[in-house]
Amino acid sequence: MEMAAWNSIYHAMHAKEDQRPFSLPVLRRIAGFARPHARPLTWFLLLSVLTAALAVAAPLLAGQVVNAIIDGSALRPVLFLAALIAAVAIAEAALALLVRRLSAQVGEGLILDLRTTVYDHVQRMPVAFFTRTRTGALVSRLNNDVIGAQRAFSDVLSGVMSNLVTLLLALAVMLTLSWQITLVALLLLPVFVIPARRMGARLARIERERTLHNAAMGTQMTERFSAPGATLVKLFGRPSEESAEFARRAARVRDIGVRTAMVQEVFFTALTLVSALALALVYGLGGFYALTGRMDAGTVVSMGMLLTRLYAPLTALAGARVEIMSALVSFSRVFEVLDLKPLVDEKPDARKIPPGPVSLEFDDVTFAYPTADKVSLASLEEVAALDTTEHGPVLHNVSFHVEPGQTVALVGSSGAGKSTIAQLTPRLYDVDSGAVRLGDTDVRDLTFETIRATLGMVTQDGHLFHESIRANLTLGAPRATEEQIWDALRRARLDTLIASLPEGLDTVVGEPAYRFSGGERQRLTIARLLLTDPEIVILDEATSALDSTSEAAVQAALAEALQGRTALVIAHRLSTIRAADTILVVEDGRITERGTHTDLLTTGGRYAELYRTQFAHSDAGADPVHVAG
Repeated sequence: MEMAAWNSIYHAMHAKEDQRPFSLPVLRRIAGFARPHARPLTWFLLLSVLTAALAVAAPLLAGQVVNAIIDGSALRPVLFLAALIAAVAIAEAALALLVRRLSAQVGEGLILDLRTTVYDHVQRMPVAFFTRTRTGALVSRLNNDVIGAQRAFSDVLSGVMSNLVTLLLALAVMLTLSWQITLVALLLLPVFVIPARRMGARLARIERERTLHNAAMGTQMTERFSAPGATLVKLFGRPSEESAEFARRAARVRDIGVRTAMVQEVFFTALTLVSALALALVYGLGGFYALTGRMDAGTVVSMGMLLTRLYAPLTALAGARVEIMSALVSFSRVFEVLDLKPLVDEKPDARKIPPGPVSLEFDDVTFAYPTADKVSLASLEEVAALDTTEHGPVLHNVSFHVEPGQTVALVGSSGAGKSTIAQLTPRLYDVDSGAVRLGDTDVRDLTFETIRATLGMVTQDGHLFHESIRANLTLGAPRATEEQIWDALRRARLDTLIASLPEGLDTVVGEPAYRFSGGERQRLTIARLLLTDPEIVILDEATSALDSTSEAAVQAALAEALQGRTALVIAHRLSTIRAADTILVVEDGRITERGTHTDLLTTGGRYAELYRTQFAHSDAGADPVHVAG
């Protein structure tokens, strides 16, 4: 009985606050996920019911043994009953193992299905989804909520079924044996169940408070223990105050733990007392009946044993609603993510780009970033309501054409829309009007695979995963040979550095790549681009993190890498794009000037102004290293 009470309290403590009523659409979707596991789930439920029936059979057999002994029966019937009790126990143990095996099979299979479905769906979401969503909240959907949903099958469903069968069978048998004793035993039921509900609610409030403090400690540790966070604390932080704040939260968690332990102990002590009183009533009244010849002694023993089969399921079922609603909330939170439609999706009849050189074209493109309600969820952003404010377009009627083998450069003020143009090209977003074409085909009509194979991009942040150098380099070329990897590193002027590392290509980059300098990280991403060997190359401030020495080395590598390829280059340093075939000046989301470096300087417009400003204190007459078209 204590175990049943603890399970009830545990689920009340960990139930979610935003419990919702039953929803038929949610139940239908749950049935859809359960359908592939229908056969093991059916056996799971049937065997759970059979196990419950065996649990009721054992007390009856025990009573028969007592009666046989008192009646002075021969040894053979007693041994037969004892053997039968042993057989029931063995069968119950074997069934318990089988039920646990089926439970794990159904539960873990459901976790696999839910996790892969959510993971695959999230990967299809636009970049705007990830820029708004809190990573921890999203990861929680893949972990906590998926496991909570899985419990609906592995724990809740079987628990409700087996406890209900046990309760009905135990109650029916007890009423058959003695309805008077059964009613007396049930009089103490409210004293047993009501405290479980109330104490569970109290413990739930304490648990939520502890969860909040643990989350705060986790956030503090995550931020302070990361490389940039630790650096910031050492430079500007106050270690003593940081330690005091952490200790304050940890002490609060300690105090809550002590309170929780005491509340649980008081509750279990009370339950033990109540169950002992109920058992005393059964034995007292049953003993009176037995002594007056109105009941067998074995029946009294059976009634006492059946009492535990009655109270334990009743206590568990008292918290079943909390468990079921909590599981439904978990399913609803998972479905909430799955119902968020990707703004960028692949058409069923999407096609590939024919082999050969590929041109790039922007045809009268207008684009505005989507509002939050189209790409995110309030619960994932951890806000009360999403921002629905419509913002104006960031690109207005942008048109240009890059022939195969040409280099087109984009320059302009920060926030003018240059990076947006770069993000529309690989279809990280879709245009609102107009078209982006690779070759003669709108990117919306192409498969994602062919876009990834055709385009290579080096972003401004030069992001690397917390994996080995080899894994980062082969992200887009998993079948690259050792020779190809080292050739890419050589062309990125990194082969000597990587070769000097003790573990070479198997060196773990570190999070977030703090083992390497900014220029080295950027050159690693350029090596990754060189390894994929794309037809079109997009460089979004690819040399922004490089010093003069590194820039010269990488620019030489890029000149070699871009030879004969279509290239779109965004550059802040105008010296790097002087030899581009065409330079586009972007201001306020519009192309205001276009031409060669010489033409734009002669025109004396915005480009000339930017150039004069950038080289006002430098030797403008020098011939800087530049990207060759």
